[in-house]
Amino acid sequence: MDYASSDALDAGPRGTDMLLSHGARGVKVVIVGGFGVGKTTMVGAVSEIPPLTTEETMTQAGVGIDHNPGAEGKNTTTVAMDFGRISVNQELILYLFGTPGQERFWFLWNGIFEGALGAVVLVDTRRIEVCFEVITRLEDRRVPFVVAVNAFPEAPQHPLSELRSALALSESVPIITCDARDRASCRDALLSLMVYLCTLAAAQETA
Repeated sequence: MDYASSDALDAGPRGTDMLLSHGARGVKVVIVGGFGVGKTTMVGAVSEIPPLTTEETMTQAGVGIDHNPGAEGKNTTTVAMDFGRISVNQELILYLFGTPGQERFWFLWNGIFEGALGAVVLVDTRRIEVCFEVITRLEDRRVPFVVAVNAFPEAPQHPLSELRSALALSESVPIITCDARDRASCRDALLSLMVYLCTLAAAQETA
């Protein structure tokens, strides 16, 4: 899937004001996944402000270091983070942080996850194995997350129940499909995370 076209999407109003509205609450959410699964595209598609990206052209220096099976045609990579913002309503604003996918940049995750309320794990079914360590890291950090299967046209389609089993996900963890190029689809994935976080909070209150 050619994600370069995502710049042309009508992703809604994109003002320059990055400050909180009066009385609004800001929440940090992380978009995480392996290399080339669509994290930068998702942040760019859903953000209501011009997204901050740190994509750089991949060079020969990464040969023999980076292992990117299934994404050989990708020639750029995030080297620090992506950043965007979306207002759920007048009271709640989500600040979106996309993590770098290359394993050599994963040391940056420590700072990116600081203060995060939850995460969306993007999955490419052509390279599902790259998600295993990502999910393990989230579980070790006890960061609540939902799994969003990015609908690449050429990717194999599997029932979500089979993907849940392959990823060894708890029945309580939501798993959905999405299109990282589509603003409404990305918004729905984020709303799924918010609903899941509310469910966890309610369970803690009644425990």
